[in-house]
Amino acid sequence: QVQLVESGGGLMQAGGSLTLSCTGSGRTFSMSAMGWFRQAPGKEREFVAAISSLGGTIYYADSVKGRFTISRDNAKNTVFLQMNRLKPEDTAVYYCAARRSSIISTMEVDGYSYWGQGTQVTVSS
Repeated sequence: QVQLVESGGGLMQAGGSLTLSCTGSGRTFSMSAMGWFRQAPGKEREFVAAISSLGGTIYYADSVKGRFTISRDNAKNTVFLQMNRLKPEDTAVYYCAARRSSIISTMEVDGYSYWGQGTQVTVSS
């Protein structure tokens, strides 16, 4: 069982930066691939980025590639999402999620078993 808590969301002007954090409890955190997803009003939850358990494999959605960076610190049971050059279309609730597996074999929502409560990111133009 992994419990996840996100933090770091807020209101930012376009072009600015934010860093989201997700801290997990449970001894299996370091063995879990982790992902960030987001959900805008009226839209389905979508994949943003994922990182394997030891950080050796990383994937990004095309919409954030080159602007967002995912990383993790297993000693602190924390995964980060550094978001640069934010755009109004990045406005969404951001969720971190954990897989039961150490590898990233899917970017689909149903491939992740544990979810945080979400943190709101709002980007104004």
